[in-house]
Amino acid sequence: MKKGDHLFLVDGSGYIFRAYHALPPLTRKSDGLPVGAVSGFCNMLWKLLCSARNTSLGVMPTHFALVFDYSSNTFRKDLYPLYKANRSTPSADLLVQFGLIRQATHAFNLPYIEKEGFEADDIIASYTREVVQAGADVTIFSSDKDLMQLVDDHVSMYDSVKNLQINVPEVVEKWGVMPERMADLQAMTGDTTDNIPGIPGIGPKTAAALIEKFGCLDALLERVDEIPRKKWRENIISHAEQLKISRQLVRLYPYIPLDIHPDTLVLKPQDGTKLIGFLKAIELKNLIRRVAKGTDTNAAAVKTQHVNIHWGHSRSGEKEA
Repeated sequence: MKKGDHLFLVDGSGYIFRAYHALPPLTRKSDGLPVGAVSGFCNMLWKLLCSARNTSLGVMPTHFALVFDYSSNTFRKDLYPLYKANRSTPSADLLVQFGLIRQATHAFNLPYIEKEGFEADDIIASYTREVVQAGADVTIFSSDKDLMQLVDDHVSMYDSVKNLQINVPEVVEKWGVMPERMADLQAMTGDTTDNIPGIPGIGPKTAAALIEKFGCLDALLERVDEIPRKKWRENIISHAEQLKISRQLVRLYPYIPLDIHPDTLVLKPQDGTKLIGFLKAIELKNLIRRVAKGTDTNAAAVKTQHVNIHWGHSRSGEKEA
């Protein structure tokens, strides 16, 4: 990749859970196969691709990829066994859809990336680092605050639900710190979603104020005696080691070896026949009509594609968000 190129990275796992929880249950009429998450995922992805191609997002991507969580066993679990221990295993009706969603991504003619032992956020961070170093720009499609660590002059985020572009000013307005200090703030406040411990009595506003005063978490710990409020000072001193672990848990790891080279992630046109064949297998009639129109394809002439169904099993270890 080079200067002038633009990579869209989609948090695919985030799309899955958003689709599953935002929509009522849906089953395939022919056999009762759960397809609600697949339907929501495909509709969101088609909408995003249409917006990308008509530049309504303000930029036309040259490269595009979806990123998924592969397994729940990561280096963070080794560091802190209780990491994400509060999350439940996805229900059977969602498990069966993980594999179908990977097949959907293939039907959309899009690459997807997942890597055993690493979370999607770390994969996104690694591709972002590589692409920016090559001189290109990145837009990350997610609302995950962890990914805000990556935002800078060449990296932005886009929250598709709120239709909100997230650049450096938006991060500062929301959290009170620059993106490069988000890990410090999150370590201090903790994260109940991921079961990451924080400092008692320290919320986002207090954490942001302390980071502004001391510059960073390391400086705060070195000058802990200067913390003005006694209770904050005592809690930070007594939880100092936990605080360091929490920062390792929330900090993204951007050095994963890239199995798929960024140059190969070129955005290709959607193949109407290929995509409609998959959508017919899932029985998504409304989306079939939109895809047929958008790709100038005669849907009636397209044969139904065979899909692989794995009831109650998935290669993915994704946990409920």
